[in-house]
Amino acid sequence: MHSLSLAPGISLKSVFRTRSRNPTYRVTPARLLLQCAHGSESANATNSANINTLCGGVGCSRADWQSSCAILASKVVSQEQQNEESGNADGIAGVNGQKTLDLVPVGNLPKPLSIIDLSPTPLHGATIRVAYQGVTGANSEAAAGKAYPNCEAIPCEQFEVVFQAVELWIADRAILPIENSLGGSIHRNYDLLLRHRLHIVGEVQLPVHHCLLALPGVRKEYLNRVISHPQALAQCEHTLTNLGLNVTREAVDDTAGAAEFVAVNNLRNTAAIAPARAAELYGLEVLADGIQDDSSNMTRFVILAREPIIPRTDLPFKTSIVFAHDNEGTSVLFKVLSAFAFRDINLTKIESRPHRNRPIRMVDDGNVGTAKHFEYLFYVDFEASMAEARAQNALAEVQEFTSFLRVLGSYPMDMTPWCPSRDD
Repeated sequence: MHSLSLAPGISLKSVFRTRSRNPTYRVTPARLLLQCAHGSESANATNSANINTLCGGVGCSRADWQSSCAILASKVVSQEQQNEESGNADGIAGVNGQKTLDLVPVGNLPKPLSIIDLSPTPLHGATIRVAYQGVTGANSEAAAGKAYPNCEAIPCEQFEVVFQAVELWIADRAILPIENSLGGSIHRNYDLLLRHRLHIVGEVQLPVHHCLLALPGVRKEYLNRVISHPQALAQCEHTLTNLGLNVTREAVDDTAGAAEFVAVNNLRNTAAIAPARAAELYGLEVLADGIQDDSSNMTRFVILAREPIIPRTDLPFKTSIVFAHDNEGTSVLFKVLSAFAFRDINLTKIESRPHRNRPIRMVDDGNVGTAKHFEYLFYVDFEASMAEARAQNALAEVQEFTSFLRVLGSYPMDMTPWCPSRDD
């Protein structure tokens, strides 16, 4: 059998690759055993020349090299079959007359990451991974299930971790509550949208049904504390007062987490505001059902991904942007809104947040003094697709009046029927 020699400046690792998901690595006293070696079908002329250099006496063509590999592989297989038939007592395999020792049992090798693991999964596939903030039973988990039925929901402790899960390829999508019909905007998530580079690719509108949960046998008059997410406490504020509960209200990270906290710590003086499903998961009883202040209570979630989707014009689309106005301009916000009104583009959301990098602008006036103006970032949602010329022209005009403009995403609107029931 011919030997292999390396050309100067070429490493063996850069030439040989294996198609096997779980390759077997073997060590012999003075030789390297190759189970399979081949080049890419689309290898260029330079790589082919390098392979021919390595082949030496094996052959100068690709066909000769493949034939030699096939002969080597057949010898390995035939030798292993002979060893199995002879019943090697010591469990050491032989290849080409040389005893070899497996470094790691082949069956115990973990499956390596492949390009499939790092590729976006189908939009409605059963294996899509969706990260959400909270624990099992949270409303965010229900929103993930509504957006992607049969998905793999990945709970995260903090909203920041939700973003990182997608950025680090642990999850394919993130679902994030952005506003509620009773509690208003969730400002923390608006700030995170600007800080990270994920794109909005969809939205989910979820009817929210809150329940007052406690340990079995606990009555409402025994309670002196109610815990839940700050938004849930705000959405049930008047109902809690009308129930006559003289209790302390404490905020925790999420609704289902509040139910879990009560159950794990066996707190008989504490109730949690959470979905009814949390009572089933954590063994609690429902003391009061539907305690939200308004039966049409709804939370809007946005779906985030690493890459934006291609905007379309055959479906109702919504586009989200964020901009900062020019310090020297006057009536900038009016001019920006006029760019949309002139083109009959409906705005569905306007939210202002402090400009963290430049929160205050000073204007000195020698006669009066120093005026202090707060600097804001403006978040705007409007009903139009970025594939439409009117939306493109509107943003081109907006850019003339602003010092910063970023499109957070252009995505399909949630057009599902309105069904405010606890089953949702």
